[in-house]
Amino acid sequence: MPFKPVENPKCAKCGKSVYAAEERVAGGHKYHKSCFKCGMCGKMLDSTNCAEHETELYCKNCHGRKYGPKGYGFGGGAGCLSMDTGSHLEGSEDDLMVSRAPLIAKAIAKAPPGEGCPRCGGYVYAAEQMLARGRGFHKSCFRCRNCNRTLNSILHCDGPDREVYCRVCYGKKFGPKGYGYGQGGGTLQSDLVGLESGQAPKTTVIDTAVIKAPPGQGCPRCGGVVFAAEEVLAKGRPWHRKCFKCKDCHKTLDSIIACDGPDKDVYCKTCYGKKWGPHGYGFACGSGFLQTDGLTDDEISQMRPYYNPDTTSIKAPPGQGCPRCGGMVFAAEQQLAKGTMWHKKCFNCAECHRPLDSMLACDGPDREIHCRACYGKLFGPKGFGYGHAPTLMSTDGQSTLIHHDARPNSGQKAGPGKGCSRCGYAVYAAEQMISKNGIWHRRCFSCADCGKSLDSTNLNDAPNGEIYCKGCYGRSFGPRGVGFGMGAGALTMA
Repeated sequence: MPFKPVENPKCAKCGKSVYAAEERVAGGHKYHKSCFKCGMCGKMLDSTNCAEHETELYCKNCHGRKYGPKGYGFGGGAGCLSMDTGSHLEGSEDDLMVSRAPLIAKAIAKAPPGEGCPRCGGYVYAAEQMLARGRGFHKSCFRCRNCNRTLNSILHCDGPDREVYCRVCYGKKFGPKGYGYGQGGGTLQSDLVGLESGQAPKTTVIDTAVIKAPPGQGCPRCGGVVFAAEEVLAKGRPWHRKCFKCKDCHKTLDSIIACDGPDKDVYCKTCYGKKWGPHGYGFACGSGFLQTDGLTDDEISQMRPYYNPDTTSIKAPPGQGCPRCGGMVFAAEQQLAKGTMWHKKCFNCAECHRPLDSMLACDGPDREIHCRACYGKLFGPKGFGYGHAPTLMSTDGQSTLIHHDARPNSGQKAGPGKGCSRCGYAVYAAEQMISKNGIWHRRCFSCADCGKSLDSTNLNDAPNGEIYCKGCYGRSFGPRGVGFGMGAGALTMA
């Protein structure tokens, strides 16, 4: 029996076999994917915009043109007249694939003069009307006169020549010209739309000093009359905007960066600081530099009054002046320490001469002032652990510090059970510390073993009537055995 191939359905447009991977279905007929397009305009179709008529495919627009209703009200918008049958779209398949040129509009019926579109003169129907100053334009004619940009009610500008422009072209043709009206502040706008020559227009430089003002009333720089449109004020004097520059570097100034000099001229902040600001060590670009700006020592001494840094030149009565130099201390340079007044120049550490302030100064028992490091070296506690870093660590948990006994050792003792539990002397309310076992002096309220000062947060009352810190209480009265040492798993029998 001879082999008979399977019959495949035929495409309704080209008549060739259609396979499942490329088939498209419309109106009960099958089409190739490449054949599934409008028979008039060649637009590719899908299931949402396909219309079928006698095995021929159309898009919805072309189907309406060819087979839809005709007459007034069935055009592109309400109130339009449609007699379009789509005949201008009919052609061969090759024409549809090759030609992509825009469609040529039909001739528009001309309106009486002054009643139609101002651009083309044709009738304007309500569905396509764009209004500008009471005149109706076609939507396709509502474009900028110069650049042909499509406009709307927001972008269009009505020109004095009864035409419409975009904002940019309107500004170039009818907007203000001159300095400051270009694309950015400070640029020159002289764009003339009707300029035929290729050369840039010549700019006219106006000399502001031509119109002279009475003495003392014009611009301080050029002497010309200053009008309100170009007036800039500095210390009540009007300047031309063109003349309002730094006298030295000619930098353009404004009300923020302008500095009025004692010579009745204006400077930028940098030049003002160089010329009139303080000179000397610490007044340059950064702290620690020397600012003299090319001036010699003789010039600086002539410009600045002489300053004598000797604070002992004016002596104060004994006990009333600076404790370091003995000179009179005035309020502008006064530094206080323990009720004594110091010069700011003398207010430094007696050992290392480091400059001090109210946060760093430490008053020593020798009636001098020291920085914290020197005070600790001279008057701080001594021994292991009080150097720059701890050098000795006890391995048995005992403190290596030596605590002096500060308890009283003279005077009348209080009655039994009434005085301090440690020293036995009377305890007054101002220094009283209370624990479970009694009352204590503030100086006696310390650990019985290590002497550490205690408070209500780290106090532990022991069964023997004494008080301990948490570490010493645990060693003396806490549990013992494996797991109760310095770390888990350690054995303590202390």
